[in-house]
Amino acid sequence: MPSTVVVGGFFGDEGKGKIISYLAQKDNPEIVVRGGAGPNAGHTIEDGDKKYKVRMLPSGFLNKKARLMVGPGVVVNPDVLHKEISEFNVSSRTFVDFNCGIIEASHLEADSAGRLKEKIGSTGSGTGPANADRAMRTLKMAKEIDSLKKYLIDVPGEINTALENDKTVLVEGTQGTFLSLWHGGYPFVTSKDVTASGICADIGLGPKNVDDVMVVFKSYVTRVGEGVLENEISAQETASRGWSEVGTVTGRQRRAAEFNFSLAKRAILLNSATQIALTKLDVLFPECAHVQSFDKLSEAAKSFVTKIEDELNVPVLLIGTGAGVDDIIDLRV
Repeated sequence: MPSTVVVGGFFGDEGKGKIISYLAQKDNPEIVVRGGAGPNAGHTIEDGDKKYKVRMLPSGFLNKKARLMVGPGVVVNPDVLHKEISEFNVSSRTFVDFNCGIIEASHLEADSAGRLKEKIGSTGSGTGPANADRAMRTLKMAKEIDSLKKYLIDVPGEINTALENDKTVLVEGTQGTFLSLWHGGYPFVTSKDVTASGICADIGLGPKNVDDVMVVFKSYVTRVGEGVLENEISAQETASRGWSEVGTVTGRQRRAAEFNFSLAKRAILLNSATQIALTKLDVLFPECAHVQSFDKLSEAAKSFVTKIEDELNVPVLLIGTGAGVDDIIDLRV
């Protein structure tokens, strides 16, 4: 019954897409299933000279054998979904739960102006208004949409049956722990809980059926939009350190700060983390770019990784050393 849940440890942007894509190819899961809020979360994956930006499908699509599923707790924009299915040529192995909520034009309009856009800094994807309508029990369901009929399936049934048959299931979280509606810096949060517990609820995976929870931390902290960012550095300093980034969905400049150990400890607590994936070590320590062995890291980089393990009391088992899917140090047994 091998299942791994992967979630973000900070404010999103941690590099979960890369980690999930790596795990999908390395561990060859039967199913890669996505939970989370909706298409307001974007994951970027680089494979060779190709760069993919994904908003609806799981990031594990590069594994051509894995079945790709979207859990019932996720709201779906059919246009975005159809575009990605076509772009990635995954029509035969994409599945959407009957009870996924549907984002319509009215939700896009509500999310693109007024308080949500101006104060909260919403992505304009319609995700928040759609989840609000779901809470009011007025949202359309995927089973009501003709264009989705060929993809509809009972996602909780499929993933639990796979686990009962000793198949591997990789669970993809979105956003980050401190964008959780319950645990983040309200009101500058997403429209749902996106900790491991929330992601599991989204896909119908009970707590006794979770083997590992991997929390992904970037080697520094970034966030898009408004809200508190402790010890934030200036845009100029961010650029001088080579930390400048833009959001996958919004294209907005990400704000930055150094690795926050107290925030990371809180993320470990909230997610019951058993493993850590650390990304972009090569940005913090350029001499480590594309290294695939821990022994070949610089002493400064090794000390940074060791400090994270010592302070958080959780092993760092995957280390990202570049943008490519295979720029990974894998320390799992």
